[in-house]
Amino acid sequence: MDAVRVALLRDVLAGTEWPGAARRFAGTLRSSVTAHRGGLLLVGTEEYEPWHLAAHLVDESAWSGLPELAPTLVRHRVRPGAPAHLAVGLGRLETAGRGATLLVVAPERPDAGLLQRVHDARRAGATVLALDGGDTEVRGLAHETLTVAEGAEVDLDTVQHLVSAAAGENSVPSPRGGRRLRDRLAELVDRLTAPPPPRW
Repeated sequence: MDAVRVALLRDVLAGTEWPGAARRFAGTLRSSVTAHRGGLLLVGTEEYEPWHLAAHLVDESAWSGLPELAPTLVRHRVRPGAPAHLAVGLGRLETAGRGATLLVVAPERPDAGLLQRVHDARRAGATVLALDGGDTEVRGLAHETLTVAEGAEVDLDTVQHLVSAAAGENSVPSPRGGRRLRDRLAELVDRLTAPPPPRW
């Protein structure tokens, strides 16, 4: 999702908790990976692989000049002959320790094996963050969570777009109305591409 679409999405969700909640969560993610520089591991559940979030974080990493924001996608099933960026299995979590950041995306309850690996990574010193659907065990393992419960105004995919875009921002926008250049450009593009007002 490009900057223009993210800006439109934020406008649509203005007045809800989601833009602010996504920025806070993204701020925690960003500060964790930049402070520790131990790598960002991204893992989903057996049923849900967050490859789309991985791609957006890679883009944001390049645009923001923060290589540590680019995640390693950890997969439940790795196919033989998969390219290197798609060939990291769950065993990688066993080496996650102090300095590493583990981002768990779990719209539903993960299986016991993943929960145990996340627990072990946390005990070894990894920072655990979770985008989840409300599972209490996931929330109990994470240092920071952003929960998208059933019936919320948005779905987990939408929140992932907000989080990845906010993670790449140069700074959290000031409450006094100061905005980043990227946001101002997005607004300008909206104005330039809008149809002309009707003439009466």
